[in-house]
Amino acid sequence: MQRMTAPSRKKATRTERDSFGPIDVPADALWGAQTARSLHFFAIGEQRMPIEIVHALAHVKWAAACVNRELGLLDASKADAIAAAALAVAGGEFDAQFPLSVWQTGSGTQSNMNVNEVVASLASHALDAALGGEPSAPRRVHPNDDVNLGQSSNDVFPTAMHLAAALQVRERLLPALEGLRAALGSKAQTWAGVVKIGRTHLQDATPVTLGQEFGGYEAQLAMCGVVVRQALVPVHALAIGGTAVGTGLNTHPEFGSRVAALLAQRLSLPLVQAPNLFAAMAGHEALVGLHSGLKMLAIALAKIGGDIRLMGSGPRAGLGELQLPENEPGSSIMPGKVNPTQVEALSMVCAQVLGHDTAIGFAASQGHFELNVYKPLIALNTLDSLRLLADAMNGFAQHCVAGLQVNEARVDELLQRSLMLVTALAPHIGYDRAAQVAKHAQAHGLTLRDAALALGAVSAEQFDAWADPRHMLGPRPAATP
Repeated sequence: MQRMTAPSRKKATRTERDSFGPIDVPADALWGAQTARSLHFFAIGEQRMPIEIVHALAHVKWAAACVNRELGLLDASKADAIAAAALAVAGGEFDAQFPLSVWQTGSGTQSNMNVNEVVASLASHALDAALGGEPSAPRRVHPNDDVNLGQSSNDVFPTAMHLAAALQVRERLLPALEGLRAALGSKAQTWAGVVKIGRTHLQDATPVTLGQEFGGYEAQLAMCGVVVRQALVPVHALAIGGTAVGTGLNTHPEFGSRVAALLAQRLSLPLVQAPNLFAAMAGHEALVGLHSGLKMLAIALAKIGGDIRLMGSGPRAGLGELQLPENEPGSSIMPGKVNPTQVEALSMVCAQVLGHDTAIGFAASQGHFELNVYKPLIALNTLDSLRLLADAMNGFAQHCVAGLQVNEARVDELLQRSLMLVTALAPHIGYDRAAQVAKHAQAHGLTLRDAALALGAVSAEQFDAWADPRHMLGPRPAATP
């Protein structure tokens, strides 16, 4: 039986023009011809240009309009209208007007023009309204001649990439990193007196405290924070002012430095014009360096999460030293099962960031002559890593670390059963004799103390004094011969 479907209604359109001629655009769209062409020619996937890039581009348009007005290059009424429209876009008021795929031209030209067209429409409508009339055709504000004045996609888009990355590091990543550091540091203090068995090669080793372990985790993240902050320094240098190839053709000599200074003031970032605009447009070493810091952070987080997962394994057939928070049912078939889901989510994020780093490294290596044309990919992966790491660290701190509890009975049981307490005997009875004690205990299922006494290696009093785990947590002088 044939299925009946309602007749489709053709959406209302209007005609827009660019240098290629006329093209239909949805009647209610603020964007124009070049955005429409991009939608047609780059219908690839479902990933859109990150909205953080759009907002950063809009900030650049605001600063450019202000500077062009100061330099006497743009009519004051147009400049004010563009600046106001750009700030509205930067504030997220018109996010639905930016539908372009991230898989477009490698310079980001279509998204730059998408922003230019939307800002031009908003500014034109504002000027028309101020004059008491209806929206004009053609626009009073031109997307290229006015909004893009003194700019090229080749310098504006990498400028937006740096702005977006720097803002995301400051506003999302570093707060999440510091929050997780604080959570781990709190546990380190709380568990400073919990003595447990250490492990190397996944085998028993000499004792540590749980506080020492968690203090180590906190220190790993502190190091990552230092590296990320250092990597931000070159990210704060902007390509603006280079226009097409780095020479600054068709822009005022002071335009780039003034735009950078205005953006620095508005966004409270130490932004400057890049000292070499050719390098800023042809290469993306600054973002490669920043993402290397994110890769380092992902590696540290994977290690920390893996340790916590192992210490929480069980609850009865694993290590069982830690009790992880029970956030949700872990199995659809095994009743009562609870899994380390926050660690698993964090681990997958870390794997994704490592993959992003590989793609960014390859993309950044493919610049040819005066321009790298993998910019949207680099922007997408960098911002995705920042977002994923920030969200995962927030979730891990709140839903896992904060609720961790110690199973002290299990910790002590594993500590007392360990053979590696024998290390404390070695300075007194020698390495070989101590190894004989450990092997005898393992072969005969004895405790280390019983094995040492059975072999006559030490007296009971000596064993209790020398093999006390509480005395094995730091440096000790060698035994006197």
